[in-house]
Order: sequence, then C-alpha cells, then structure tokens
Amino acid sequence: MRIVLAIGAALLALAAVAGCGGSSAAAGPTVVAAFYPLAYAAEQVGGPRVSVTNLTPPGAEPHDIELTAREVADLQRADVVLYLSHGFQPAVQDAVRDAQGTKVDALAGIGIRTGVGDEAGRPDPHVWLDPHLYAQIARRIGTALGEPRRAKALAARATVLDHAYRKGLAQCARRTFVTSHAAFGYLAARYGLRQIAITGIDPESEPSPKSLAHLTQLVRREHISTVFFERLVSPKLAQTVAREAGAKTAVLDPIEGLTADEQRQGATYFSLMRQNLRELRTVLGCR
Repeated sequence: MRIVLAIGAALLALAAVAGCGGSSAAAGPTVVAAFYPLAYAAEQVGGPRVSVTNLTPPGAEPHDIELTAREVADLQRADVVLYLSHGFQPAVQDAVRDAQGTKVDALAGIGIRTGVGDEAGRPDPHVWLDPHLYAQIARRIGTALGEPRRAKALAARATVLDHAYRKGLAQCARRTFVTSHAAFGYLAARYGLRQIAITGIDPESEPSPKSLAHLTQLVRREHISTVFFERLVSPKLAQTVAREAGAKTAVLDPIEGLTADEQRQGATYFSLMRQNLRELRTVLGCR
C-alpha cells in the first residue's frame, strides 16, 4: 500500500512539474506600453496570450509622468517596449535606452509630415489621431508580436475610421477649430482642417497675456463658436478664451489616456475617435 501511495505521489509531482512547464512554454511575450493608444493596440494585436502593462495610469496626463524604480525595471526586462520618441515622455525615453527587448518607436518609419507641430517648432507626436497612421502603427506592433493577422484586422478597423472621417468632414461650413493644446496637427492635416491651439505641444505650457488676447480676438473675428478642451488637463485657459470671445466650450479628446470613468464605461480608442468626429462635425457645421 505504501509503495502504491509513493508511486501515486511521484506521478502527481511529475504531472505538476509538466503542467508548470507547459504553462511557461505557452506564455506569450510581455509588453510595456508608454501610454494608452499603444497599450490598446498591443492588447488588440496580441490578444489573450500577451501581457500588456500601460505605464500611464487612468486619469494621468502622459507627457510628464515619472517612473518608479520597479516600472523602469519592468520596462527594461520586457520582451517588447512600445513608446514615442521626440521627447513626448522624457522619463520613458530615458528608460528605453537600456531596454533588453524589442523596442518599437511608434514615430519611426510611418510617414511623419514635416511642418506639423506648434509655433515653437516642436514636432507634433500625436500621430495616433490620424487613423491612417494608427493603422501603420498597428502593423508594426503586429510584426513585433508575431501577430500579422490580428494586426491586419486592427489596421482594417482604423481604415474604416479614416473613411468615416473623410466622409464626415468633406463638406463643412468652416474648416478652423480651436483647441486647448496643439495635439490635433495630424488630424487637421489629414482632413484639410486648420487647428489653432491655445498652448503648444506641451499642454502645461502657458501662453503670454498678449498671445491669449490675440487668440481671443481671432476667435471673435472668425466667429468660432466653440473652444475645445480635454479631460486630462485643466480647462481654465479654454474657458477663459471662450468667455472673453463669447464662445462655448466642448471636449475634443487627444486620447492620450482614459479617465477612470471612461475606463469603467468601456471607452476605447475607436469610440473616442468617433465621439471626436461628432464634435468636429457639430462645431464645423458639416453636412
């Protein structure tokens, strides 16, 4: 009897070891993404086999995030790191230098437009707001994760979104819109619009009183009805310009991250982009 029990215990131990080994072999790559649009793309492309960590928590503005020592270590050990260069997130860009895994800069090799940026000459990194470029990013992530088929499906969804923007913004009474910060340069360039921004690429920058007065006059002179702000930064400047110019305010989301409420409600890149399209069509008087 003791011999039978011993053999049974040994077989159970071997099965447990084999099971652990099988689980490890089946585990997919670990991905660290700098902020929401890249994390969302990685989740959609990688599927359930991929573990994705988003360095920017819900409700946080990603430009100036600081990383903990553990987050830096996780980034540097990850199989794939998704980030943006051009100083979009300096702390992340510094940590990426020592990353051991595959590094994917979403700004590299996707046909970036020259001349898209703010008045200070800083290039606009918000390429994901152009669905055509987001499709290219999806395909690059698919290559990094070995999932070209799933990447193709995500890119196809982005292409459908691009067509919706082209059709929805083709016939509008106005082509100019005002935003709290210069995040929509690629979107404006793709669809023949003109963005006027209160602040530059960095949403925390402060315009001079002279610049603010000039912008207020411009909004009044061009009969712009709405000044857009975003949820992750203070709306005070947008509210000031709107109040002085006799305009109203509304949200145009740069989709740098989700708020806690948006996350609970199941908002995604695509739902927020379609919400942005509805806002633009209303403000620009599109048919």
